[in-house]
Amino acid sequence: MAFDGVTIAGLVAELNQTIVGGKINKIAQPEVDELLITIKNNKQQYRLFLSASASLPLVYLTDTNKMSPLTAPNFCMLLRKHLGSGKILSVTQPSLERIIQIDLEHLNELGDLCRKKLIIEVMGKHSNIIFCTEDDKIIDSIKHVSAQMSSVREVLPGRDYFIPETQDKHDPLTIREGEFLELVCKKPLPVAKAIYMTLTGISPLLAEEICYRASIDGGQSMDALSDVEQLHLFGTFSRLMEDIKERYFAPNIVFHDGEPVDFAAVPLTQYETYEVQEFDSISQVLGTYYAVKNQITRIRQKSSDLRRVVNTALERNRKKYMLQQKQMKDTEKKDKYRIYGELINTYGYEVPEGAKSFEALNYYTNETITIPLDAMKTPQENGQHYFEKYNKLKRTAAALETYLEETKNDIDHLESISTALDIALDEADLVQVKEELIEYGYIRRKGPQGKKARITSKPFHYISSDGYHMYVGKNNFQNEDLTFKFATGNDWWFHAKGQPGSHVVVKNPDGGEMPDRTFEEAGRLAGYYSKGRKAPKVEIDYTQKKNVKKPSGAKPGFVIYYTNYSLLIEPDISGIEEIK
Repeated sequence: MAFDGVTIAGLVAELNQTIVGGKINKIAQPEVDELLITIKNNKQQYRLFLSASASLPLVYLTDTNKMSPLTAPNFCMLLRKHLGSGKILSVTQPSLERIIQIDLEHLNELGDLCRKKLIIEVMGKHSNIIFCTEDDKIIDSIKHVSAQMSSVREVLPGRDYFIPETQDKHDPLTIREGEFLELVCKKPLPVAKAIYMTLTGISPLLAEEICYRASIDGGQSMDALSDVEQLHLFGTFSRLMEDIKERYFAPNIVFHDGEPVDFAAVPLTQYETYEVQEFDSISQVLGTYYAVKNQITRIRQKSSDLRRVVNTALERNRKKYMLQQKQMKDTEKKDKYRIYGELINTYGYEVPEGAKSFEALNYYTNETITIPLDAMKTPQENGQHYFEKYNKLKRTAAALETYLEETKNDIDHLESISTALDIALDEADLVQVKEELIEYGYIRRKGPQGKKARITSKPFHYISSDGYHMYVGKNNFQNEDLTFKFATGNDWWFHAKGQPGSHVVVKNPDGGEMPDRTFEEAGRLAGYYSKGRKAPKVEIDYTQKKNVKKPSGAKPGFVIYYTNYSLLIEPDISGIEEIK
C-alpha cells in the first residue's frame, strides 16, 4: 500500500478545498475503529471516513453511508458532545508525516468559544484517532495505548500528545543539498532503500519512482553512484518535493490486466506499459482502488470452490487423455500383425514343422522380414493368431478414436469454464458458471430438487470508436445466446483462434461495410477475454454470424466455421468504451 506522506499531503490539500470552513452535522462510529463524519460546507454535504484499522487504515471523502450501531460507543458520544455543530478551521499535516490534524472550533456548555484537535495517525498497526485540547492534552482516543502496550508513548486521557520520533527520519520538504548528500547518499544501502529509510513520508514505491525519474537503478548500492549521479538524484528528488509544496498533485491508479497494482498522488512514470487512470481527487483514488481490490479478492474467494472442481476434473481428464493416447499408439502395430498373417498364409507351406520363425518377402515393401512363430502351433494357427491380434487392435483403435474425441471435448469444455472464471467480475457471473457445472454433472445441485438459481449476469457491452455496439459473452451459456439468439446473419463474430475465450458479436444492423478500426477493437476484445489475454499477440478469427454453426450435440458455446478471416492483435482493451 502506498498510503505514504505524499498521499496524505494530497489528501490534506483536497480537504482544505472541501471541508475547511464547514460545520459538522453528524458523527457516527460504524465500527470499533472507524468514524464517519458528515460535514456541510458551501451548500454541499461531505462524508469524511476515518479508519484506524490495523490492517487497512484509511482517510478519504466518500459518498457511501454506513450503518451505525443502535448504541453509539463512548468515543463517538464524546465527539458528539464536544464537536456537534463544530466548525472546521484547518486541516494540516506536520512535515510529511502520515498524520492529519483537523483543528475545530465549537461552543462549550457555557456558550464560550473553544478549540479542539482531531488527530488521525495513519501508521499501520499503530494507527489511531486522537481527540485533544488546543494545548495538546489528550481528551480521549479511539484506541487506548498504555505503558504496558508501548514504552514509547501512552495514548490515554490526560496525557500530553506528541509525535514519537522512533525512526530518526528527516523532513524531505526542508532537507538541503548538503544534508541529502550526507544523510542519504552516505548510507551503505540500495539507493531506493536509503531514500525511504532516511526521509519521512517516502514509501518504497515513491523512492523507486524518484530513482526511475533519475534514470538510476533503485536496487543498486548507493556506494556505486558517482558524485554527478548523486547530485542528479537530489535534483530529481527536489523537483518532486517542490511539486508537493506547491500542491501539484495528479492522483492516479495503475492497472494491469484490469487489476489495480498501485496508486499515488503523483504520476508513476515507472509503469510505462501499464494502464494509468487519472482521477480528480485522492479520495476518488482511494475509494476506487480499495473497492476494486475488495471486489477482486471477494470474487477470488467465492470462485475458489468452483476452480477446485474445474481443476480436479481437468487433471483427471488430462491423465485419462494421456493414457488413451498411449493406448492408441500401441494399436499402431496392428498392421504389422495383419501383414504377418497374410505372409504366413502366402508362404506357410514353406515353413518346417516346429519352426520358431521364418523369413519372407514383404510384397508391400519388397523387403525381407523375419516373422516370429509359436513352435507349438501349425503355420495356419500362427497366421490365425496374428489376424486375431490385428482385429482386436483394430476394434480398440476404433473405440479409442471415439474416447479420445470425447475426452478432448471435455478438456476443452473445462478449459472454457476456467476462462469464464477468470473473466467473472461479480457473484452474478459465478452463478451462471456454477449452473453449467451442475448441468454437466461436475457439481450436485443442492436445495429444492430441480430449482435453478436466478440468472442476472449479462454480457459485457462496449461501443466502438465508430459507434458500433460490441457484446462479449462472459461464459459458455452467454456465448451460446449471443451467437445463436442475439446475433443476426450480417453481424460480425470474433473469437480467439484455437483457445478458450469469449464470443464477441458486433451488431451491424444495416449490413454495410464496417470500418477497420471497429474490426481491430472487436479483435482486441476477443483477445483480452480469452486464455491468451497475457500474451503479447493473439490470433483472432472473425466472420459473419451466418457462417457460424453449432455441431449436433456440442456443448454450449462450441461452434464450427469454414469461411473466416484472421488478424493478429494485441489483447489490450484500454480506450474502448464500456457501457455499464
